[in-house]
Amino acid sequence: MATTATTATMTSKFPVRRVERSRRPSVDFDNLPFGSIWSDHMFVADNIDGAWTGAEIRPYGPMEIYPSSKALQYAVSMFEGFKAHKTPEGDLVVFRPDMNQKRFNRTASRFVMPELPEELFFDAMRELLDVDRGWLPDAAQGALYIRPSYFGTDPTLNVTPGRSFRFVLMTTPVGLYFTGSQTVSLVATRKFVRAFPGGTGAHKPAANYGPTMLASVHAQEQGYDNVIWLDGHEGRFVEECGVMNMWFVIDGTAITPPLEGTILPGVTRDSLIQLCADFGIPCEERRISVEELLDAHAAGTFEEAFGSGTAATVQPIDRLGLDGTDVTLPQHPDSVAARLKAELYGIQTGRIEDRHGWLWRP
Repeated sequence: MATTATTATMTSKFPVRRVERSRRPSVDFDNLPFGSIWSDHMFVADNIDGAWTGAEIRPYGPMEIYPSSKALQYAVSMFEGFKAHKTPEGDLVVFRPDMNQKRFNRTASRFVMPELPEELFFDAMRELLDVDRGWLPDAAQGALYIRPSYFGTDPTLNVTPGRSFRFVLMTTPVGLYFTGSQTVSLVATRKFVRAFPGGTGAHKPAANYGPTMLASVHAQEQGYDNVIWLDGHEGRFVEECGVMNMWFVIDGTAITPPLEGTILPGVTRDSLIQLCADFGIPCEERRISVEELLDAHAAGTFEEAFGSGTAATVQPIDRLGLDGTDVTLPQHPDSVAARLKAELYGIQTGRIEDRHGWLWRP
């Protein structure tokens, strides 16, 4: 339960009004749903005509917004997502938030929104994590998912760049993104397309995610968990899967589609490429077609498939629906996916040396 007393503090040049620390919440940390239980507080700041103002930490809850705002009318809205973990010493560490901060501003620029100063981004996170530190689960139970959101608040129907925006930072304790089965199944879709060149596939606007839901429903109606997104021109080349980056292991080589403007440059994806180099696992960033996957399956060289992302980290895939053919992939404890996932988790939670300087300590 949060306290309501407020104090004034100064983080660098941004004056912030904040509340006192939360007490340890009465939450079953051993059975956490994903993104459904929110911590006591949120950080809020507004940008009006290019100036940041009104920065404060307040109790998490509803906010007033005009129904004519650009966020609601024209989807001028975006977000990021990353995690804080607890180390064996009880410290709170955040995994590669600098990457998310840079991607956040790339998306903001794409929507003609003022960039969020790096200083404000990290000060807001530091202040909020200090207030709601008690919501951090033990590493074996999960993590504290950090969700920055940013949206246009102008109450006008002009389809022009906005003048007012709001930045909100929230946290939610989370367990595993996928529950039950430790693997997922995917089916390639040509009925739906996620992104085209020149669009926003490499960014994180909210509007990228709503349209994926119908494709997911169609996949589930066919007996799969989610979809494999193919390129929009030829419908041949794999791009992403569900809301994750896509990986394949063929004849000992890890392959992930290249960043050519339609694929989100995932922080986990970038980390896994480095871990492949650390392990001496051959890794290629290149286009890969459905036909190549089917040929590799027929030749017996298609060994693994997995997705990567902040929420699921590394998610093994045991079945792929490719042009009417079901490709089943046996799971092995020493798989590339298992090795990468264990190494990544160990670094994120401070159990393995942070040799690349990926952990940020508030």
